Amino acid sequence: MVKAVFPGSFDPPTYGHLNIIERARSIFEEVYVVVAVNRDKNHLFTPEERCALLRELLAEYPNVAVQLCDTLIVDFARNHGCKVLVRGVRSVPDFSYEFELSIMNKGLNPAIETILIPTDPKYFVLRSSAIKELASFDGNLSGMVPPNVAAAIKKKMNEINMTT
Repeated sequence: MVKAVFPGSFDPPTYGHLNIIERARSIFEEVYVVVAVNRDKNHLFTPEERCALLRELLAEYPNVAVQLCDTLIVDFARNHGCKVLVRGVRSVPDFSYEFELSIMNKGLNPAIETILIPTDPKYFVLRSSAIKELASFDGNLSGMVPPNVAAAIKKKMNEINMTT
C-alpha cells in the first residue's frame, strides 16, 4: 500500500488543487492533503478554516484525509507511513522551486520520493494571490474556486473591510 502526502497552504483551496488531489487519489491507495502551517506567511484563512473547507470539498473521497501539520512535511510523512510527496507544478519556475525542495526533502529523509504532477492546462493561471486580489475587488471567482470557497472568501473579505 503506497500512501502519499499532498502538502500546501491551500489559502484558498482552488480547482487546481482539487484537480491534483483527484489525480493523486487515483494513483495512490491513500492521500493525505496536508495544510502546512507557515508562520512566515500572511494567510486569509486560519489553518483550521482551510482544513474545514478542504474536508467539505473532499468528503466524497474515502481514500483522502485532510490533516494539519506544523512540523517538517518529511516528518509528517514518516509518522504517517507515507513514502511519496505529491506536488503540483504550473510552470518552469514552479518546477525549479519544487525540484530544489525535493532535493532538500530527500536529504532530510532519503526514504521519501517526490512526484511532480503538471497542472491541467485549464488551471494553469490559478494562483492564490491573484484569487485573493480579484476577490478584494468583488470579482467573479466561479471558474477558480468551488462555490463554498467563493462564499467563504466573500465572507472573509467583508469581515476585513468592516475592520479597516
